[in-house]
Amino acid sequence: MKQQETLTHVYLMPGMAADSRIFENLNLPEDKYKIHPLEWEMPRVNESLEDYAKRMLNFVNHENSVLIGVSFGGVIVQEMARFLDLKRLIIISSVKCTEELPPRMKFASKTGLFKLIPTGLVDYVDYFEKVAIGDFLKKRARLYKQYISITDKHYLNWSIRNMVNWKCEKPDEKVIHVHGDKDEVFPIKNIRDVIVVEGGTHIMIINRFRWFNENLPSLIESGKLENKEKNKQVN
Repeated sequence: MKQQETLTHVYLMPGMAADSRIFENLNLPEDKYKIHPLEWEMPRVNESLEDYAKRMLNFVNHENSVLIGVSFGGVIVQEMARFLDLKRLIIISSVKCTEELPPRMKFASKTGLFKLIPTGLVDYVDYFEKVAIGDFLKKRARLYKQYISITDKHYLNWSIRNMVNWKCEKPDEKVIHVHGDKDEVFPIKNIRDVIVVEGGTHIMIINRFRWFNENLPSLIESGKLENKEKNKQVN
């Protein structure tokens, strides 16, 4: 019981349409941390992003916990954090505000072109990455598709709409942002105040899990990297 009271509870939110298996290789010291993978809930008709985030709060059962979100999951945890008192808020391969969205997403939002993405297709991931996002290497697309679990058209329409239309003028100063310098979806050139993983792509939570296993404990405890010689922190 005493050990349970000293544990830091870490909640993990996967990226769009993915399930918690993207965290399957993530390991944190079990004497200090308890991992709680989150899964996507189906959005209700016309549900706002804020209301969805409030609904996800039902799955966070510990005070002073840690929220970690990947890609669109990073947006979700930032919205959830507005209603929580957290130990740490960490986003991976994501954005902190509207300004960090790539120009093509801003254009899709302004023109409404995101509505034309055929989310009813089974292979929507390939289409979305190549047409709406830009070039996406086939090998990485195949790897990520192994973790896709949601093909519901309503969910996909809702997620894409809320991703490209996310309104956040000022980033949360407490957020810790980890980003790969080879991210194809959210290019590093648009990102500020970030910890850079050299060679990291948009799916680095899957294929660079060793970096996270090594560095997440220090990020959770201090918000900083211990070994700055091996890693970069860019303002």
